Amino acid sequence: MATVPPSWNYTLHLPRDPRAPGVARATLRSVLAAHELTQFTPTAELLASELLTNAHLHTTGPYALRIRFTAADRLVVAVWDTDPRVPSAFRESAPSVAPPEGDEHGRGLHLVRACADALGVSVLRELGASMGGKLLWTECGATS
Repeated sequence: MATVPPSWNYTLHLPRDPRAPGVARATLRSVLAAHELTQFTPTAELLASELLTNAHLHTTGPYALRIRFTAADRLVVAVWDTDPRVPSAFRESAPSVAPPEGDEHGRGLHLVRACADALGVSVLRELGASMGGKLLWTECGATS
């Protein structure tokens, strides 16, 4: 009888520090290795790297990495930050074309759109103890 792997999730809260994205990527690799899910590592690390770097560069507060594995063999890589503004690449009407070749910025979220099987955003309103902001999430499978 086949068994379904249990769902799990990890959240790593990160300070506003230029080393934080690297610490988060190392944590992601360790979590996937500990769960024997290294087949997800290349895509998950790229997704996390781009989202974490954008959180660090374009927001002024702390941020967090969330990793969730579902019973359907899907990995969700998400990054929360304190800024509620949604990047244009995460809007429903976002163009799927790459930025012009000479542009120095704008390629990261294009890579995210190209590599993730699904993506989305949740804008979080401040309610009680919540800090508001947004959660950008991506989903990938082992064969992504």
